[in-house]
Amino acid sequence: MTESTYWSAIAAKARAAQRPFFTMAPMEAVSNTVFRQVVARAAAPDAFFTEFVYAKGITTPNTKFPVHGRLYVAPTEATKPVVQLWGNEAADFVTAAAALKAKGFEAIDINMGCPDGTVIKNHGGSDLIRHPERATEVIAAAKTAGLAVSVKTRLGYSKLPEFRDWLATLLRQDVDLLTVHLRTKQEMSKVDAHFELIDELIKLRDTIAPQTLLQINGDIPDYQAGLALAQQHPGLDGIMIGRGIFANPFAFETQPQPHSLAELLDLLRYQLTLFDDFSTRYAVPRFPSLKRFFKIYARPELGATELRNAMMDAKSTDEVRKILAASTLTH
Repeated sequence: MTESTYWSAIAAKARAAQRPFFTMAPMEAVSNTVFRQVVARAAAPDAFFTEFVYAKGITTPNTKFPVHGRLYVAPTEATKPVVQLWGNEAADFVTAAAALKAKGFEAIDINMGCPDGTVIKNHGGSDLIRHPERATEVIAAAKTAGLAVSVKTRLGYSKLPEFRDWLATLLRQDVDLLTVHLRTKQEMSKVDAHFELIDELIKLRDTIAPQTLLQINGDIPDYQAGLALAQQHPGLDGIMIGRGIFANPFAFETQPQPHSLAELLDLLRYQLTLFDDFSTRYAVPRFPSLKRFFKIYARPELGATELRNAMMDAKSTDEVRKILAASTLTH
């Protein structure tokens, strides 16, 4: 699939169904092959993104941000995810894009919105909002391999009105898809997403780069909420869900229905199996990283608080399986 057709094909399929396309956000230590497969089993979006991948690390193994298993795609995954790259050196994006193309990936997303202090200190993520000349160089470099190139960013760094100049700059780069998290870097997730700006973003896109697809992110819990937003704001192409997946692993379900604790715990068992398989291939992630997921499945409203607390004290996937087997809630 070529640069001009990757995202347009996804958008065309969604339009044929009279809906926006849906994606799961790139999330550090979350959107790797293991959790992508879990979400796909529950209810798959139209496209997945990888967790953050340091552009230089793809071709320089000894970098301080190694890739490890971030690019691993299991044979059971229906399609390769979009690789989200971060960094600020154009040369690193040239080599990374070429290497990714050789590995069979079809699309690159550039992280220009992460508010994490470590990423910003290393001049990536939302730091690029303060250095638009670097941002344009990185986009041009990413395009050299002929892959689809998209950008995920925020409205601005410290002040909301920055979005007018910042997003205009990005739109002039003729990216295939622009994803906007509807907050500034300074706002983090401490304020409500600025849904009131969606129509202005659409107008800005239509004026500068009508060929660029526009996707929004922030405070969208599930498919139904995303669909309603798209209906309220004609011209919006895509909906990205991030933290909503932690409240509901079935967030991309087109026809919502109640899910029992047994169903949720079956997903957890599936994740444990996938995690064990992944661990035989790479030394990371380690078991403690799994604990952030337990709240997704052992939910208080389903009477599973004690079960979750017990799993949080576990030291291995086998211990978690024993806890599940011994619980009266699982029978």
